Amino acid sequence: MPTEALLARFLDDLAPLCPLAVWAHGSLGGGDYQEGRSDLDLIAVLPGPLSLAVMGRLIVLHRRLRAEPLAAKLHCSYLTPPTAADPERSHLTWAHGRIQRRPVTPVTRSELHEFGRVLHGAAPVAYLPPVPDRELRDFVAADQRDFWRPAVDKERLWREDIWVDLGLLTFARATVTLREGRLISKRHALAELPLLGAPAEVVEDITRRRYGEQGPGPDPDRRARLTRAYLGPAIDALVAGRR
Repeated sequence: MPTEALLARFLDDLAPLCPLAVWAHGSLGGGDYQEGRSDLDLIAVLPGPLSLAVMGRLIVLHRRLRAEPLAAKLHCSYLTPPTAADPERSHLTWAHGRIQRRPVTPVTRSELHEFGRVLHGAAPVAYLPPVPDRELRDFVAADQRDFWRPAVDKERLWREDIWVDLGLLTFARATVTLREGRLISKRHALAELPLLGAPAEVVEDITRRRYGEQGPGPDPDRRARLTRAYLGPAIDALVAGRR
């Protein structure tokens, strides 16, 4: 499989930096990975410190991977033992073809503890403390309120597949987390959306594209209108219960 070949190449190329652990989260960790569609979301723990020289080696490593199928979908955050436990800290991250800094969110940390896939070295519990339930719920509610709700008002975004897919799936996952305190996969989120009143033809469109089913999708303008008309009030109702 191209995915396993890419992961093997990545681990081989990373070996000279003596990683202490490499984990997969997201779809690859949770068992809902769709090759060619899903991202490869990884976390690596390096001995550190992450100097400019180390950062340069990581950039070269990722650029050399570009020849591999699916390499553009491989994203990896790099932690060190002294910094891994801090939920507020931003970590060196390769994503979307460039180096940047990102925090490892409470959702990612919870995924790693619940269903993270160990690709190399120690398990997540060795470096990451458990995420308190209140911290996870507060983060999920804030993400819906501060990121996704303002995005609903930006009409142009919702003509794109990625916004429709992630907007609705993230909402369903957030709803279950706030309601029950647990994480669910994107597949389970799709099953949850009709129960939450999401427009059926949009849910069917997401399912068709994500799982390779045949059939025409809705007009992009109509899909955007349906999604925004549903998602705005739905998010408002969800976060109102957290005040």
